Amino acid sequence: MPIDTEELRTVLEQSFIRAETAFFEDKGPRVPSVFADSCDVVFRSKTQAYREVLVGCLLARTHDKTTDIRLPYVKLGANAFSGRSLDERVVNPFLRGKSIPSSKGPYLSVFRRSVKFDESTGTGLKDKSGYEAFLALLSMIEQEEEDSGLLALLDYVMHRLVLLREEAKVDLITFDRISLTQYKELISGLLQKRSGGLFPVVLVLSMVETVNHVFSLSWEVEHQGINVADTAAGVPGDITIRQNGSPLLSIEVTERSVNDSRVRGTFRDKITAMGVLDYVFLVHLETIGRQAREQAEKYFAQGYEVNFVDINEWLSNTLVTVGRKGRKFFQDRLTQHLGQDQVPRVLKVAWNEEMEKLIT
Repeated sequence: MPIDTEELRTVLEQSFIRAETAFFEDKGPRVPSVFADSCDVVFRSKTQAYREVLVGCLLARTHDKTTDIRLPYVKLGANAFSGRSLDERVVNPFLRGKSIPSSKGPYLSVFRRSVKFDESTGTGLKDKSGYEAFLALLSMIEQEEEDSGLLALLDYVMHRLVLLREEAKVDLITFDRISLTQYKELISGLLQKRSGGLFPVVLVLSMVETVNHVFSLSWEVEHQGINVADTAAGVPGDITIRQNGSPLLSIEVTERSVNDSRVRGTFRDKITAMGVLDYVFLVHLETIGRQAREQAEKYFAQGYEVNFVDINEWLSNTLVTVGRKGRKFFQDRLTQHLGQDQVPRVLKVAWNEEMEKLIT
């Protein structure tokens, strides 16, 4: 049966999205331990072709369970498939696009000349233990008859590829200039990415630093780690601006909805306790309920500023204010923050994907 490359690209993309979600939630897909153990061997192997071909075999089997995944050349039998075509059209471009270490083509290097995936092929390979583990994985894939089971195995392999990428170096894409229209697209795209709250905070932090730099305000800009409790850290918000040591403005950057209970808790634990008179929630405004706004108005009457500002609009409008040089400084600060070693590679790839969209 001819392989529908568009369909398989979609299957691969959806599986990878699930794998990245599992990564953020710190829980990998569940598979039989024997499958995981064999994957350990394959992913430790220096022969990249094993894992790349494994992805292709899983896709071929998911597409058609009658496919003989031991026969990656069509002339080998009626149920064979073209492993090279599948790799060149789907698997290899996908891996490269996701910045996952990959080969230049497993069917042009390791598995040439119409080889079969059987024991005899292993005699000519350097990493025989890795190949034996690869064959063991093929056996388990062949035994799985349910679509859900095959997708679970594919999700696990994608999860391992995400982890593999976390060990690799990902260089951030930068441009000499980005227009205001492109910045709006970039900011909107990053804010829609799943990032565990990192993208919104880094965007706002970089903008505050830009304003401070462009207008020579001599602010002291403090920020804390992502998902660190403010009260535990002893700071009023995600970002605190001080002047001469005193808090001038505290900013809470949040993707979660803000209700009146949260506003009351923030007022009690941060605003009054730490002497902050100006407090801003940078949020998506549609997540702010009427009661939360009413509660903020009550605090205004008591002399405290508690405001809700749309994060996307604030970032885009401030980019106009800081001018061309400020926009370049903003990009530099963004890439410096995102380029740190502790930032997950998955977010660096997400940045690169959004940057590439600007020119495509």
